[in-house]
Amino acid sequence: MRILGIIPARGGSKGIPRKNLALLAGKPLLYYTARAAQQSRWLTRTILSSDNEEIIAVGQQLGLEVPFVRPAEFATDDASSVAVVQHALQCVEEEEGKTYDGVCLLQPTAPLRLSQDIDAAITLLQGSDADAVISVAQVDEPHPVKMMVVCDGVMKAFLPDQWHERLRRQQLEPVYSLNGAVYCVRRTVLLEQTSLWGKKTLAYLMPAERSVNIDNPLDIKVAECILDQQTP
Repeated sequence: MRILGIIPARGGSKGIPRKNLALLAGKPLLYYTARAAQQSRWLTRTILSSDNEEIIAVGQQLGLEVPFVRPAEFATDDASSVAVVQHALQCVEEEEGKTYDGVCLLQPTAPLRLSQDIDAAITLLQGSDADAVISVAQVDEPHPVKMMVVCDGVMKAFLPDQWHERLRRQQLEPVYSLNGAVYCVRRTVLLEQTSLWGKKTLAYLMPAERSVNIDNPLDIKVAECILDQQTP
């Protein structure tokens, strides 16, 4: 399969200013996703989609291709990931004059994902009839059944049909959360169904230590601790 890797990195960020260039262990966040994509065996080509001149310059320094500047309409808080990926794919296919079989969305906010994760997800898609493969991590604590909502100061179970006072962890069914690391989807699903999921999506399970998603400064500290432990 011809798979296009797409790294989306817009300039606007509210949780962490200039988040995609925030330093993680002395390197910009974008570095880690660029490195993983460049080390992948199964990505045919990888491009950076950004509206920001500084991010584009750093991306090019990291060896990423930037075949276009993302239009402002696809760089707002309300712009969907699907629209961003569709735009990138269509630009690249028009430039090359040929089509891809699928795309792999790689968000810079998942810096601990490895090239092996990218390749394993692509392999899973290639060997199946699924529309997409999306990476997840198992949720241990807090389990959704243990979660609460608070209305006017009164605490109530988030899932009242499943919660009871003597819940034991061993009784709970395993659940998984999207970790934002890898989204692989077939071209036809992306363009014809306007979806990164389609109707049949397989899960690619990743360990917790590679599933940190950077949303706030604390996440950066957690990721740095994990990287420190991995350094010989």
